[in-house]
Amino acid sequence: MSYITALGTANPSYRIDQATICSFMEKTMNLDSSGLGKLRAIFKASGIDYRYSVLDDYSKQNNFSFYTQHEEGIYPSTQSRLAVFRNHALPLSVAAANNLFEQIPSFDKNEITHLIVVCCTGMYAPGLDIELVKTLQLKLTVERTCITFMGCYAAFNAMKVAHAFCKADEHAKVLIVCTELCSLHFQHALSDDNLLANTLFADGSAAVLMEAKTNKTKRLSLEKFHSNLAFEGEQDMAWTIGDAGFEMKLTAYIPSIIKGGIEALTHALLQKMDKHMEDIKYFAIHPGGIKILEAIEHALGITKEDNTPAYSVLRNFGNMSSPTVVFVLNELFKKIKQQDNNEYILSLAFGPGLTLESMMLKIEME
Repeated sequence: MSYITALGTANPSYRIDQATICSFMEKTMNLDSSGLGKLRAIFKASGIDYRYSVLDDYSKQNNFSFYTQHEEGIYPSTQSRLAVFRNHALPLSVAAANNLFEQIPSFDKNEITHLIVVCCTGMYAPGLDIELVKTLQLKLTVERTCITFMGCYAAFNAMKVAHAFCKADEHAKVLIVCTELCSLHFQHALSDDNLLANTLFADGSAAVLMEAKTNKTKRLSLEKFHSNLAFEGEQDMAWTIGDAGFEMKLTAYIPSIIKGGIEALTHALLQKMDKHMEDIKYFAIHPGGIKILEAIEHALGITKEDNTPAYSVLRNFGNMSSPTVVFVLNELFKKIKQQDNNEYILSLAFGPGLTLESMMLKIEME
């Protein structure tokens, strides 16, 4: 077996409300009246109140520190964006890991056998994994794995890998760190893809501790995974490296594609466990956007109240890509009580491919 025994989260210091970010976009995207109308409508319907960024520019109207030449139509290169990533990814990752360790003060970091680092918004080598070993003072022999460029569902792959480590080694204790600085990749060109991405994405980091064996009295047992691909959405969500940052393709068709595949995905997962929807008490769904959450609710026959943790994370943090579903799980983990023992959590996430991921967890309390 494998168990989630602790979670931690962290965000950069700049917490910016959506109205202020919208004003930044209006100024720097050089939109015509039609574009301004689209931008304001998408922001108003986003379901997001606040987002976090490592850049303070999003809180300004002028005197920018990063987008200093936007008035001349010159925007930061990919190299300069990744330089900022390198400066900020480590301290944010350390903050998430330390937030996790604060939840389990008696835990000895020297017991960690594996480190998995997840990221799709920046890269360098020697990388974030090695810097985390050094900064967190983990054992130099810790086994390191990096999961890159998978997008919003990548935390699921990290947990699958950790689950395999735990099944193979009864002494395994795996630290997962998912860190994304999405706000570095703001794109100024007017397109529906850019308008959607500029409305949704934010910065954050989340950490998960998974153990093969544990004496912790509050834990989540990883019961089953199931994944699928909806190739009809292959061109609707993509993530590529451009000369001026990473470029997101994100069309308005994604919610309908997810809606078409999520019922079959969930049914297959439940069949593996001989369970039914009525057996699920809680939901931890990646909040890729309001319309995605609504599409899933309609497909699975669940209510907005059932989906409260996802809406809460979307409202307060936006879509942070890979850490986001861990933020949702953390909301649930903090609230579960003794009476939730043996209850089930269904977790879902989505990404390029179009990839559909599902996971069933069981609450164990002692």
